[in-house]
Amino acid sequence: MKILNFGSLNLDRVYAVEHFVQEGETLSAGRMETHCGGKGLNQSVALARAGASVLHAGCVGEDGGQLIDCLRESGVDVRHVQTVDQPTGHAVIQVLPGGQNGILLFSGANRCLTEQGMEAALAECGAGDWLLLQNETNLTGRLAERGAAQGLKVVFNPSPADSRLNEVDFHHLSCCLFNEIEAASLTGETEPQAILDAFRRQYPSCATVLTLGAGGAWYDDGEQRLHQPAFPAKAVDTTGAGDTFTGYFLAAMMAGDAPGRAMRLASAAAALAVTRKGAANAIPWREEVEKLLV
Repeated sequence: MKILNFGSLNLDRVYAVEHFVQEGETLSAGRMETHCGGKGLNQSVALARAGASVLHAGCVGEDGGQLIDCLRESGVDVRHVQTVDQPTGHAVIQVLPGGQNGILLFSGANRCLTEQGMEAALAECGAGDWLLLQNETNLTGRLAERGAAQGLKVVFNPSPADSRLNEVDFHHLSCCLFNEIEAASLTGETEPQAILDAFRRQYPSCATVLTLGAGGAWYDDGEQRLHQPAFPAKAVDTTGAGDTFTGYFLAAMMAGDAPGRAMRLASAAAALAVTRKGAANAIPWREEVEKLLV
């Protein structure tokens, strides 16, 4: 069993700031670093480090070689990552002293997926395999449709929550993972139980994971609703924490773990990730997470 991730690949330019820049303000950064990132790359790295068999499909520019190397070094199959004549996607990330972040995203090569590339990658999958999508690339709605028709378990992380979500038919999904901002955009609700209830009414066959940062996370599949408290952690940088959670949760579910076990594993992995700088490089390996759970 494998998971195919059609996901974004970004160079993250991280700036340490005292507060988020305001309109009309010029703000000096205390530190600047460049890391491998993008929701797609982060989630593939987390999946692979958690022990899943991962095939990544996406696009980078000529300057994106280190992103491919990052995936490969974590054990991800990169045969369907293409180099195109566009700049690699990148993010400008402001990080506060407490670890909170604000992100400005440029899609670049991530919007260069083609139907031909989509079909070539999907041809490697069979019924029962998994397909993971985010909202940082093109063809997301088409991929969800094709994946469901092929018998794949389609998982969607609807981030960023913008108008392109309208291209995706959520009835094709087996599972949807979102935070409170994305959830409010989709349901119009802000309270966790109301969010889960609203999504369940609209998409009764789709399992839901709602992440709440320090508030932990909720899982709902129509038969059970579980809350996983957040593991205590001294946050240095929260960039990629949600992606770490996503990858570890899905890896555990693919391995046949019960949702409660998957949620606990994912929460522990995310707690470790926020204690480190960066995105992909902060994602822990399975052995590290297991030690935290002992």
